[in-house]
Amino acid sequence: MNNNVTIFDTTLRDGEQALIASLSVHEKLQIALAIERLGVDIMEVGFPVSSPGDFESVQTIARTLKTSRVCGLSRAVKGDIQSCADAMSVAEAFRIHTFISTSDVHVEQKLKRGFDDVLNMAVDAVKFARKFTDDVEFSCEDAGRTPKDNLCRMVESAIKAGATTINIPDTVGYTLPHEFGGIITDLFNRVPNIDQAVISVHCHNDLGLSVANSIAAVNAGARQIECTVNGIGERAGNCSLEEVAMIMKTRADILGLTTNINHKEIARTSKMVSQICNMPVQANKAIVGANAFSHSSGIHQDGMLKSANTYEIMTPESVGISKTKLNLTSRSGRHVIKHRMGELGYQESDFDLEELYQDFLTLADKKGQVFDDDLEALLFKNQQQADADSYRIEYLNVHSGSGEFATASIKLACGDDVQIQSATGNGPVDALYRAIKQAVDIDFDVADYKISNKGEGEDGLGQADLVVSWQGRNFHGYGIETDVIEASGKALINAINSIQRAQKVAQLKQQAADTNSSTNLDTKIQGI
Repeated sequence: MNNNVTIFDTTLRDGEQALIASLSVHEKLQIALAIERLGVDIMEVGFPVSSPGDFESVQTIARTLKTSRVCGLSRAVKGDIQSCADAMSVAEAFRIHTFISTSDVHVEQKLKRGFDDVLNMAVDAVKFARKFTDDVEFSCEDAGRTPKDNLCRMVESAIKAGATTINIPDTVGYTLPHEFGGIITDLFNRVPNIDQAVISVHCHNDLGLSVANSIAAVNAGARQIECTVNGIGERAGNCSLEEVAMIMKTRADILGLTTNINHKEIARTSKMVSQICNMPVQANKAIVGANAFSHSSGIHQDGMLKSANTYEIMTPESVGISKTKLNLTSRSGRHVIKHRMGELGYQESDFDLEELYQDFLTLADKKGQVFDDDLEALLFKNQQQADADSYRIEYLNVHSGSGEFATASIKLACGDDVQIQSATGNGPVDALYRAIKQAVDIDFDVADYKISNKGEGEDGLGQADLVVSWQGRNFHGYGIETDVIEASGKALINAINSIQRAQKVAQLKQQAADTNSSTNLDTKIQGI
């Protein structure tokens, strides 16, 4: 049996659907390119039939990916499958992933059908998908609670219909590792045509067992793991990509399994996904948490000083975390910044050196020394989309103190239009947001807001993250500055600009519908 395990990433499908605010096409593309560089084999990037926005993002990513194979999800319904094929036809090769529930509770209570009807639907779906591609994956939803006889029948029938990958999900995170490994073993022992397909697993983390179940499955013969960066996903999340990848690397002596993951890209990809998705990584998270390579106990520190492997079973460098803390000052040149970004895992194409350097000099003048975390924060700040028609803050002034209302004044520009507004509030951020709301012709509500430190120490860069609700949709905005009030203002403007882009897309689509013409519509939308 081939001992290389295919890594199937579903950060942009299962992971993204659990976020408070949907990602823009630009943000999804940023994440897709980072995950491709990480070395994943298959990337499930959306559910095309679910919305025009999802269709557009799947199509854009399918057009862009070069090494990872793109995949779209569909129910066992012809319309869903057709939408997948339409969205991904721009790619040289693609996978259609179709699924249907197989457990008694799902079949009887959700689908309101008999198992034989569901089996026939699955077979028809696989056969229809094969009309568009020879790479078809079929999932038995809630396989962990499906009777073994029914599961074996479904798997055998799906393979016979043309499925080349069969996914066995623990959809509700219910099974224990020995149970889940036993399911995979039973399939290999009982399904006569099992050798004609790759067996995949997709485990959820409701009981904290998604990684353990996935490892038990590949140990029993499965050769694809479906996972997400940082383990994000529905409810308690999915199997964590970085954890299963490092388990197979670190315990290759026992498991004898390999992947195509570029392990040194793990930390960088984790930070990008956390930043763009507005999903902080807990400090004690395995592999990528802030404390993953920290040692506080005196006994542990003593052991580390004598030999790192006393308490570290893998090195920070193995996942792309540099131990070097290079303190940069305003006297540091461009070549130093370029070199340091390279050591942090970024390629020249990831940033505009001149823009980054100018922001670095500004920050260095303010705080004296600039650290690695500061550089990465500046990078994310510069990746915020902006164009001539976007709102931008040209001036703001906020005054507040104990026992009095806060006041804010703002000068906001959008193209040639300039708005100057003032407002009072029960705090500096409230006053600022009231002034901004008066300046823009958009009715929105701030649904969530928080401040965090993205640099080191009390003079580190402050990041404001918020979620803005507009017409039933949520938009994430963030701003990074040394002044947290300014960061808060830029976070709101970032979200408002996302709303403005959504308005433009809706207008273009309405114009196309009114004129019954979609000529160059995709190109126009991508340009927004």
